[in-house]
Amino acid sequence: MKKVKVLKMLTFLLLCGLLLQGCGSSSDSDKKEIVATDTGSSGEDSKTTSGEEAVENEEVLQDLSTASDILSESGQESTSVTIDEQVLFEQDGLKVTATEYVTDSIWGDGIKLLLENEGSTDVGVGCNALIVNDYMITDLFSSTVAAGKKANETLYLSSTGLQAAGIDTVGKIEVYFHTFDPDTFMTIKDVDCVTIQTSGFDSMDTTPNDAGQELYNENGIRIVGKYVDESSFWGAAVLLYIENNSGKNVIIQCDDMSINGFMITPFFSSTVYDGKKAIAEITLMSSELEENGIASVEEIELKFRFVDDNFTSLAESDVITFRAK
Repeated sequence: MKKVKVLKMLTFLLLCGLLLQGCGSSSDSDKKEIVATDTGSSGEDSKTTSGEEAVENEEVLQDLSTASDILSESGQESTSVTIDEQVLFEQDGLKVTATEYVTDSIWGDGIKLLLENEGSTDVGVGCNALIVNDYMITDLFSSTVAAGKKANETLYLSSTGLQAAGIDTVGKIEVYFHTFDPDTFMTIKDVDCVTIQTSGFDSMDTTPNDAGQELYNENGIRIVGKYVDESSFWGAAVLLYIENNSGKNVIIQCDDMSINGFMITPFFSSTVYDGKKAIAEITLMSSELEENGIASVEEIELKFRFVDDNFTSLAESDVITFRAK
């Protein structure tokens, strides 16, 4: 049995706040285009952003300029989105029902859930993964329901995550629930994927938000560098688009990273399920940049490492070098 990540909720709350601050404080001038110098084994497949894509990318950056813009846009888009009430899963006396699509002025869009525990023991419910319009999205959900009791909860969809992925209309939501013992935080059962189609399913835009410089494209996994943000909350960040068609769920990390020739510790790990996409960020701490006298990110070198759900190594890329300007 797997141990539940008990700090998941707190981590998301922190990251959500930091992302909102970062989006609000960074101007377009702080975001630098990524261009290739040497993409190693995938160099032949590399491409740069076209003029049309650059305009689209610029519009995305403008949409991300403030947290208030993100929240207000989310609320406006969701007014026309609804779902049918539906039972998502039943297990050992626990029934979870999606009752409606809701919007909160602070947390954004979400699915309201009714949890009914007719079993003889308390049970916790959380998420292993949340996928919206085929994009991996950070979830904000964990609930404990006492034996014989009910609870109304909301599974929120990260507003910043939706906006970064370019999702204007939520059409499909896939949830991988799990149940756990609230005393030991040990997983009881991983629930099969449940899918919720909204009223916006037929009109959702499925165009990949992949404008940028292709850095890696092998074995069904494609990684695009979108831009470098030199005014992110922690210091600097490299924004990536990731697409996984490898036939298995993959965790992507990076090693041996240097900035302007100086070794830097990257903070990055992104889980992308098979057939899905993600917008992810490599974080570079300001303290480490300052220690190495790096005032501007110019040349970046790294290796991507790929592991499966059990952290068994699958592959490692050649050294990938690219520039930001």
